Amino acid sequence: MDDIEKQIVAERALAAACRSAASRYAGAAFAYVSGSIMRGEGTEFSDIDLVVVFPALERAWRESFTVDEFPVEAFIHDPQTLAHYLHQDAESGCPIMVNMVATGSIVGPDIERARLIQAKAASVLAAGPKPLDGPSYDMLRYQVTDLADDLRGHRPPEEIAAIAADLYQKLADLMLLGRGAWAGRGKWAPRLLRELDVELAADFDAAFRLAVQGDGARFLALADRELAVHGGRFFDGFRQEAPLEARRLE
Repeated sequence: MDDIEKQIVAERALAAACRSAASRYAGAAFAYVSGSIMRGEGTEFSDIDLVVVFPALERAWRESFTVDEFPVEAFIHDPQTLAHYLHQDAESGCPIMVNMVATGSIVGPDIERARLIQAKAASVLAAGPKPLDGPSYDMLRYQVTDLADDLRGHRPPEEIAAIAADLYQKLADLMLLGRGAWAGRGKWAPRLLRELDVELAADFDAAFRLAVQGDGARFLALADRELAVHGGRFFDGFRQEAPLEARRLE
């Protein structure tokens, strides 16, 4: 699609989202309409992200449906449940909901309340993730170490590809969060790596492509270099305690 076609699709998607918010979620205070379609970056299979906020709910939920041939992923909240997930996003280093709210088009009657929440979400994005430390940092370093070690031995190509697929997200998280940048899931990981450092992203992509073809040496070297930035391999001394309630009567 060219730019004009993308703009037309974005306008159609916004209109469809507005109709959905009004009919399916009557009584909602406001909603944010976001996603790649709204940014003019979508494909014919892209969906609409719809964050709907009611004055009060018993609990939040999410659901998916299709309207006017657009797939919609809807996240239904009140201000308190939305605040919970925005905080959870910020703590995790992967601001999925924060992005939806910060970049979404606002629809609905309570525009001022929506703008206040959107401004807070935008400030969270601008501030960046919290520094890597604590148990989550130890776990990430351990996971990258463990998967990298799996690449060291002689293995058949299909096993190397499977290990590399598992390592991809963990290594991308360590690279991004370790440099003070937000992490992203799925297709967002390579996008954010490119935004952070074009050369690093190209090296990551080339190494991963070789790994999925059965040659894991370059991907392993990349993982080792990244681990070195964080004090090297982390295996000896790793400890993770189970929750106290993790037991079942025989």
